[in-house]
Amino acid sequence: MLPPAPQEPDVARWRWLQQQLAARGERRLVVVEGEPAPALDWLRQELPTLAMENGVWTGAAGASPDPRLTPVLPRKARQWLGRELDVVVWDGWHGNPPDGLAALAGTLKAGGLLFWLMPPLTRWATFEDPDYARTGLEGCEHHPFAARLSAILAASPSVIRINPAQGECAVLPRLEHPPQPFAIAETADQHRVVEAIVRTGQGRRRRPLVITADRGRGKSAALGIAAVRLLQQGRRHVVVTAPSVEAAETVFRHACLAAGENLLEQGNAGELRLRDGGCLSYLPPDQLLARAPEAELVLVDEAAALPTERLTRILAGWPRVVFASTVHGYEGSGRGFAIRFRQVLDARTPQWRQVTLQAPIRWADSDPLEPLISELFLLHADAPAEVPADGEVTITPWAPARASEQERAAAFGLLVNAHYRTTPADLRQWLDDPDAVSWRLTVGGQLAGVLWASKEGALEPALAEQVMRGERRVRGHLLAQSLANHSGFPEAACYTWLRVVRVAVSEHCRSRGYGQQLVNTACAYAARQQFDGLGTSFGGNEPLIRFWQRTGLALARPGMTREASTGEYPIQMLRGVSARGEDLLHRIRQRLAEHWLALVPLYWRDTEPALIGLLTAELAAEQCLSAEDRRDLDSFASGHRGFELMVPVLRKVSLGQAAAEVLGEHEDAHLWIRRVVQGWSWPELQSAGVCKGARDGEQRLRRMAGTVLAHARNL
Repeated sequence: MLPPAPQEPDVARWRWLQQQLAARGERRLVVVEGEPAPALDWLRQELPTLAMENGVWTGAAGASPDPRLTPVLPRKARQWLGRELDVVVWDGWHGNPPDGLAALAGTLKAGGLLFWLMPPLTRWATFEDPDYARTGLEGCEHHPFAARLSAILAASPSVIRINPAQGECAVLPRLEHPPQPFAIAETADQHRVVEAIVRTGQGRRRRPLVITADRGRGKSAALGIAAVRLLQQGRRHVVVTAPSVEAAETVFRHACLAAGENLLEQGNAGELRLRDGGCLSYLPPDQLLARAPEAELVLVDEAAALPTERLTRILAGWPRVVFASTVHGYEGSGRGFAIRFRQVLDARTPQWRQVTLQAPIRWADSDPLEPLISELFLLHADAPAEVPADGEVTITPWAPARASEQERAAAFGLLVNAHYRTTPADLRQWLDDPDAVSWRLTVGGQLAGVLWASKEGALEPALAEQVMRGERRVRGHLLAQSLANHSGFPEAACYTWLRVVRVAVSEHCRSRGYGQQLVNTACAYAARQQFDGLGTSFGGNEPLIRFWQRTGLALARPGMTREASTGEYPIQMLRGVSARGEDLLHRIRQRLAEHWLALVPLYWRDTEPALIGLLTAELAAEQCLSAEDRRDLDSFASGHRGFELMVPVLRKVSLGQAAAEVLGEHEDAHLWIRRVVQGWSWPELQSAGVCKGARDGEQRLRRMAGTVLAHARNL
């Protein structure tokens, strides 16, 4: 055992603790309870004695308790992913966005201390967190999420608590000295991953590698070490991409160490050159795709933070790619990434491989902070491993805030596995939102699905009018507000809606109709509660749109810019459950159809044609073609009228049921959508390999026009 910690002065005890934690490879959470002023005074006395090369402060810029701390806004804390810190001082009095707090906890290295300034634990459930207003949670009398956090912290023996306002002296843990001081060293896990990366970089084309790991396992270090190995063995250029250059710092730091005397220079903007000419360089994802540099290997770090659409383009753009992702990330679920992106890998590169890092490298197995943060934010929540193939299917109302921890973790695990970007912030919203309603579906008593919805709308007419004009924004009314502002119908904000926030079904029992049953249950609830409709908003892709179509929802609004989180265009779909709700949906869709053919070339010109075809068919209606339209179509189909003269008519019929039926099955639907609906030129189509040129493309469109005309005659 170590000798007792020194008793005087108090600051010497904290320095002693920091040293012992470093020797053991551990970190600690220190909850500084009580009013902000005495807490800050205490920190100003204590922090200067600590060893600190890198630290951050999340409170007011002018109130930092130590000049060595770098100010960072709580909501931007995730930008520090990939870096290593000695000290984090998190000022909870200025807001506690869960994603940011969990992310910064993951940046602490061995010996690190996380100071969390907050009211006493007994007051957390009623504390009006400044971050609540950002997500519409302000004004609630009770916050189950914060109450749950405080209960976990109060029960944890690893948490150090102090209340300076009461003159308390923190009880520091007495730590047994390890036989061998902790040191960061390559683990067998990491060695295996480095070898796998090298084999990928030297091996056959189109066999990508996926690396998954919890944070602190050394995956970024493995990328840097392997990159230098490849350059030393003859590769000339390796590119690393990540959400930010700061997130790639660990890759370059370990690459420098691995290069040793062979390092020629390291540029300031993420570039490393070896004496024999090899180069490791960083490019942001958008610049990587825009410049398309020649590279024998592309390394994608923090892949879960990038949209699937970008990952797919990187996969297609280079012959050898390595994707590295945290399994339980704070920037988005690594498991959601793995499940969703796996479908792309299976389809495009079926010989892809996966390796996993298990052993921590930046801290010891005995570190208590990692399991504590995981418990606080359910980072290791997982869906039930097995669901009966048959058994009684039951759907019941369910409140996650009142459920047992085991039930809650299983349900949240379903959301994590099913959705690309389920984060700790979603857990807080689910538990705290007073307008949330949820259902759980069980098969033979085993959890198989959940649906989480939220009540929206019912705004006053004057406020709804301001929302429609873009003069006001109202938190917590995503769907109602968007329909009023973007679609131009102020009454949409006055009506009441039930928005499906998440619906998830266990991977083991999909395609059984369980998701549709959950949505139907929510829809029946909305009708009983005299709502006007049920709706949802999601990142648009074909499978999801088809799912919502099967549940009876119809397209109401597509977004005009891709979401940063998914890389997909947001899609909003509705189902009216009252007469006025159905009437409003009809008018919204009618107006969207009137504008559709003008909007597509402006905002969705480069969108996947299959998706545009699906949305166009969604808006298709019966058409009564004039005699002139039929004559023009017949002349074009028979080769007597040029394409340029036919564009207005071809675009018009694209929104008819006849064209929708033909485009749904025709082998040249891709060409029709690109040329007629999205407005691509013949040279663009030829360059993309869609057609051989204008003559070939026009002949194929003539045949399609004839088929459309024949279908129109039969309708």
